Amino acid sequence: MDHQPKFFENLSGAGKAIAVLTSGGDAQGMNAAVRAVVRMGIYVNAKVYFIYEGYQGMVDGGDNIVEVSWESVSSILQVGGTVIGSARCKSFRTREGRLQAAFNLVQRGITNLCVIGGDGSLTGANLFREEWSGLLEELAQKGKIDAEAVKKYAYLNIVGMVGSIDNDFCGTDMTIGTDSALHRIIEVVDAIMTTAQSHQRTFVLEVMGRHCGYLALVSALACGADWVFIPEYPPEEGWEDSMCVKLSENRARKKRLNIIIVAEGAIDCHNKPITSEKVKDLVVQRLGFDTRVTILGHVQRGGTPSAFDRILASRMGVEAVLALLEATPDTPACVVSLSGNQAVRLPLMECVQMTQEVQKAMDEGRFLEAVRLRGRSFENNLNTYKLLSHKKPDAELPKTNFNVAVLNVGAPAAGMNAAVRAAVRVGMTEGHKIFAVIDGFEGFARGKIKEISWGDVGGWTGQGGSILGTKRTLPAKYLEKIADQMRTNNINALMVIGGFEAFESCLQLHEARASFEEFRVPMCVLPATISNNVPGTDYCLGTDTALNAIVETCDRIKQSASGTKRRVFIIETMGGYCGYLANMGALAAGADAAYIFEEQFDIRELQANVEHLTEKMKTSIQRGLVLRNENCNENYTTDFIYQLYSEEGKGVFDCRKNVLGHMQQGGAPSPFDRNFGTKISAKAMQWISKKLKETYRKEGGKVFANTDDSVCLLGMRRRNLVFQPVAELKSETDFVHRIPKEQWWLKLRPLMKILAKYKTSYDVSDSGQLEHVAMLPKEAETGAI
Repeated sequence: MDHQPKFFENLSGAGKAIAVLTSGGDAQGMNAAVRAVVRMGIYVNAKVYFIYEGYQGMVDGGDNIVEVSWESVSSILQVGGTVIGSARCKSFRTREGRLQAAFNLVQRGITNLCVIGGDGSLTGANLFREEWSGLLEELAQKGKIDAEAVKKYAYLNIVGMVGSIDNDFCGTDMTIGTDSALHRIIEVVDAIMTTAQSHQRTFVLEVMGRHCGYLALVSALACGADWVFIPEYPPEEGWEDSMCVKLSENRARKKRLNIIIVAEGAIDCHNKPITSEKVKDLVVQRLGFDTRVTILGHVQRGGTPSAFDRILASRMGVEAVLALLEATPDTPACVVSLSGNQAVRLPLMECVQMTQEVQKAMDEGRFLEAVRLRGRSFENNLNTYKLLSHKKPDAELPKTNFNVAVLNVGAPAAGMNAAVRAAVRVGMTEGHKIFAVIDGFEGFARGKIKEISWGDVGGWTGQGGSILGTKRTLPAKYLEKIADQMRTNNINALMVIGGFEAFESCLQLHEARASFEEFRVPMCVLPATISNNVPGTDYCLGTDTALNAIVETCDRIKQSASGTKRRVFIIETMGGYCGYLANMGALAAGADAAYIFEEQFDIRELQANVEHLTEKMKTSIQRGLVLRNENCNENYTTDFIYQLYSEEGKGVFDCRKNVLGHMQQGGAPSPFDRNFGTKISAKAMQWISKKLKETYRKEGGKVFANTDDSVCLLGMRRRNLVFQPVAELKSETDFVHRIPKEQWWLKLRPLMKILAKYKTSYDVSDSGQLEHVAMLPKEAETGAI
């Protein structure tokens, strides 16, 4: 849809007062949302207030409602929990309490509320809004406010953001805090795995989720757990026998550890609770395995927010302010949420009603309905988990006589091994033989290819790097040898997991089909690179892990500067010519500037940045952080920028530089990358099976795929996972700089500048439309996990 960009410059907050509060259980990332609301509010010239201690502070008034400045939210981006406090509030549930709250807001001229909390907090806010005019009239009757105030403050606008680690709110793919909670769970699981393997133990892990099994389900997917118990999908009658059989089979296959994950609200099909102790006793009594229980408890709520949560919360916070500025008396209270990688606005009560429907379905034993209502993403997670965790007996598996080869190409990226594991297991379930190619196309040419089975990929999800080995070599110089190997091993399809090289490789094989009939087979590219520079997808596998490594380092560096004061750090990130890591790292770490290739800059801009930092040093925030993409400019190198800043900042601040290097490629994959890898790989293997059936020629007894749509790249585009022919993506690609010609995240660039106090224009064409929950695309695959 071609529309003229709409910029928010004409949206002014002058004369408006916005208050922000956090309510209910805390969640990591709430502070990032608070920071974004405050800074965006001040940016558009509105007055912004903190309400301390949630609704309790609104009722108590006084020092609990305070006007804030730009510096008030400095240094809170990386802090977990909520710095403005949260409290359960009984008095707000009474009309008297709400009357007092309305009086406290009117006294300060506040008619715009931004509420960050769960569905209970948001429902309370909506009731408050509906009663608002009645409350003001009552206050006027009691002589507490005058008629002028009733008229002036006649309407209350409310925008909600969902902060909840359980991800239990319908209408949004990810709630603020969910990704960070998964980080905590996976850190614990990874640590437990090493000790469990040493002693051949079974571990039962209890995770949060009284009414929602999201955390349990996704962490089970991300660590390859043997069994998972969630409230939405209780096990069938006789689950005790099935589980014990599965655990003993795994032991018989030389698996030294078993992991069982239990959501705290897990139930059986008669709505009776299944507790972690009950599961432990069962395993000990039936199997005699050495079994331990670990209850994660509030660890899951703690710690620093992940990069994903910081970016999500910052985007939502800015969107919330825009929604408040555009609100009219007729617009319903809305929630800003995430669909795919897009910020959307949804009517608050529609989401709340849908969320309550899930609980109702569970109470009434309509469990399939409960899973469906949770949304497409939850359903996909569940189906993928079922597909990958239980190996059917060989006799039950179909036999297709197709051989599929899987290989890694390019630089290693976290999540590659999770993708290989899913490909092998889904491929075997579909009835194919799966072959692993060692060391990319170079290994392929040399015949380094072997059949790989279900058990060979056990425990791969949590491994970083590439277990199969990977090389940057493109197939062009080995075409004949690769064709020989494909003929010798009778390879009927290829799954290529890698970065820009994987995309180029499949293009070369596609173009070589005229000369080599061996390449006339279905091929699928799964984009995996930390650089996020592959055309046809908004996200690449491995990018999230690299981003978290960058943000973690920036946090430490900022902390080191808080002691020395007046110090600016220049940090160089990887990414080739793609500025994704530098830009998003800057947004998540609260940097002052990010230099990227996609947005050309000159000496004047460098000078302006130095002056901006000089001004900043006069405030209470005496440190600076600047990120630079490794290839953003061949002359303005990291050294040059460091020397320029050092010279220009003499007497005001001193400078340090840091090149992050290969630490961005290493480390255990983040929960996002483990799951994204698992899910796209499962989907790709199902596509390969479909293509094999379509292109198999009975008369010749072989596969003949010669069309463009038989060589595809599976990418995430806005809200959907889509297969796109590589030949069509050619026109969308800048091959010289190895980046897509258009990149979605450049739209978020002004966000970073606004939050760092630069004047800029921000295109808000995509926001502003209120959607309905039912209208969200059924295919919406999550931009989250």
